[in-house]
This record gives sequence, structure tokens and C-alpha cells, in this order.
Amino acid sequence: MLGIIGAMDEEVAKIKEKMTDVSVDNISGMEFYKGKLSDLDVVVVRSGIGKVNAAMCTQTLAVKYQVKAIINTGIAGSLNADINIGDIVLSTDTLEHDMDAVAFGYPVGQIPRMNTLSFEADEKLRILAKEACLKVNPDISVFEGRVVSGDQFISDKQKKEWLVSTFHGYCTEMEGAAIGHAAYLNNIPFLIIRAISDKADDSASVDYPTFEAKAIEHSVKLLLAMCEAYGK
Repeated sequence: MLGIIGAMDEEVAKIKEKMTDVSVDNISGMEFYKGKLSDLDVVVVRSGIGKVNAAMCTQTLAVKYQVKAIINTGIAGSLNADINIGDIVLSTDTLEHDMDAVAFGYPVGQIPRMNTLSFEADEKLRILAKEACLKVNPDISVFEGRVVSGDQFISDKQKKEWLVSTFHGYCTEMEGAAIGHAAYLNNIPFLIIRAISDKADDSASVDYPTFEAKAIEHSVKLLLAMCEAYGK
């Protein structure tokens, strides 16, 4: 069974429309839609925004539904000049940019007493996603790189430059690293898929409402194609 997480209703509504044989569980304020997508057994859920919601959601997928893999779809701000609004980023790895235990000798971003700075995404899922994206979204580009997460909407140019120079991230958002963290602890393969909705700088508040719908559309098309290929 595949777990699919979106942060907002807009992200998962179109996915749920394509599902069959659906049953719903309400757990911790989240609705888990269990059913079939392209003949694949899936659980689709809106996690809510932020790292705590995302981690709780991932843990429920691991313990309650015992999913074999987790895909997180959503939108993000670009941290790379080559990545434009509407493009897709597939995670190579992900980390929490707002974790700071430097005073205890850890590099910024590393969680104390964990033996890794970042959480590595599953290569097989990433290859599958890239092939699917090239097939169904020929009008955009697809990139593979680090996704950095924090409980902040990045709309400041200086903050963006710090994220780039410190972490060499490709995009920034608010859930991916928490999902990667929880998946890592449960030994579950995961992939973060992000459609770029803004440039994570001083124009972000203007770009976001305009391009959100298009970004979500690209993600949904990719996910449906990926599920079809995953089930074969």
C-alpha cells in the first residue's frame, strides 16, 4: 500500500476524485482516504501545514496502515535560479532548515543525537517520478535536489540567500523534512515532490496565489502517472 500526503485540501481534492472503493478514517483531526488509485492500493490524506502535522500524519501511515512507501506532493518556493515557477523538484534528500543546535556542536539543520544531517529520499521512487513527469508534463522541467523545510513561509531575499548558501537547497517548504524524518525512523522509503509556485523572495506574496493552481495541476498529473507505473 502506498501513502500519499498533501499539505492542503487543494492538493489532495483532485487525487481523491480519481479514487475508487474509498473508505474514510478520521484520526487526529485528519481524514485518511483508503482505496484504489490506478488499481493501486493507496491511502490519501491531507496532513495540514507545518512539520508537526506532517510528522503525525506520516507516523499514522506507518503504524495504522503499514504503508510500503510514502509520497508527499505539494508546492514550494524555488531556491535555484534555473528552476522556474511551474517546474517540478524531486527530493534527493531533505532537512529541517530551522533546526539550530549549533551551541551543542551540531551543524545548523542537524537534529541533536541523530547520525544524519539530512534524510535521503528513495532513488527508485525518484527515478519513477522523473520518468512519469517527463511523460505527462512535457511543458515544464523536472529537477532533482535537496528540499529544505521549516515552519516559515520564505518571502525574504536575504533568508533565501542564506538557505541557498548554507544548505544548497533546490526548494523550500514546510513539511517535507518532517515526513522524511518520520519515514526514516520507520524505515519507509519516501519521496518529496514539489511543484514550484514562487521564487521564495520578495515577489513570493504576489506569485503564490497566481500560480498555486497550475503547480498543483502538474503535481496531480505526475502522481497519477506514477501510481499507474508503480502498480506494474
